[in-house]
Amino acid sequence: MVYNNFPWPDSPEDFKPNQSSARASKWQTAIEIAAQAVLDARAQFQQGERPASLADLYDPLTMPPALLKAHQQLDAAVDAAYAPAAGKKTWKNDAERVAFLFERYQQITSLLPAAPSKTHRKRRGPAPTAP
Repeated sequence: MVYNNFPWPDSPEDFKPNQSSARASKWQTAIEIAAQAVLDARAQFQQGERPASLADLYDPLTMPPALLKAHQQLDAAVDAAYAPAAGKKTWKNDAERVAFLFERYQQITSLLPAAPSKTHRKRRGPAPTAP
């Protein structure tokens, strides 16, 4: 449900914020279905005499494969929705995905224009020393 905290992605020129479009509806439907699949996968393990806690379910060493697969499908649906807004179809890792989402959030909520992204260059030679 983390995606709920971020601004909905804009579509290319054919979509205006707060207006319906078939593409936005398709993305929203795909995300809603995938999010429900995550909740359904969790529910499988939270029933019975000894229901699993979220800590149990999200332990990286013992996470149930069905829950992991549901999260991967949700990630793919969210990625597809953000791709036209200069996102990527796939991300190297969650940190890269979250960095993009925070950058988009800052662009939309900031009163000042967004600063251009900084590119990191490898420095050649020894690092400068203090006098």
